[in-house]
Amino acid sequence: MITLRRVSWVLGGLLPALLLAAVPVTTEARTRPRPPKKQSGRCTEQAPQKFLIRSSFVVKNNVLPGPHLKALRYRIEQYGRVEDKGSADWNPQEASRFIRNTTFFGLPIKMHEKVIPALACVEAALRQSCTGKNAYQPHVIGGHRDHNSYRGGEVTNHLFGIALDIDPDRNPCCHCVEPWPNHPACQGDSKTIYQRTALPKCWIETFERYGFYWLGHDHLQDTMHFEFLGKPDKILR
Repeated sequence: MITLRRVSWVLGGLLPALLLAAVPVTTEARTRPRPPKKQSGRCTEQAPQKFLIRSSFVVKNNVLPGPHLKALRYRIEQYGRVEDKGSADWNPQEASRFIRNTTFFGLPIKMHEKVIPALACVEAALRQSCTGKNAYQPHVIGGHRDHNSYRGGEVTNHLFGIALDIDPDRNPCCHCVEPWPNHPACQGDSKTIYQRTALPKCWIETFERYGFYWLGHDHLQDTMHFEFLGKPDKILR
């Protein structure tokens, strides 16, 4: 026999669930960053590909057409088209279609889905190896951008979602536009570029083990900037 008390109990359990199901999912909820998934394969160490390194196609702020086109075509083929660059024959898809939300040291960041596993490999290695005096906690990071920040035809890797900046206030770009050259870390003589940045050398070397290039080595001395120049299909075994 179904009693009135039984009916009341059933309805009391169902109504909250039905009301919850009827509430639409907001955009904020859909795009909330999630921690990187546990890697299904082992992380592979690899060096940045030399023809993708900025100094191979930019000399004294002048873009070398042939080498730059080679590097640009590779990035478009691997990650998608950006703005009006390149040919649709290289890749008909826009890179922005593959940008995903993830986290790095607990901070939200947007990156291309192909390189998110590489960033997760870096974080795992940093947490394991760069401890004690080599520890560092980022406070501000940035990844994908929807506008080009380079001049003269050069294309930033932020457009592809394969570059990230870490704490610009502590890790300046000493040869970029104002006000960066006025940063205290860019003043005076420095024996090594590592004295221009708050990032421990351990951090920089760990990024470089997994296919990232540190733009601190570049003429720009952009110490906040890392970009993935390895082979995306070689990130995991």
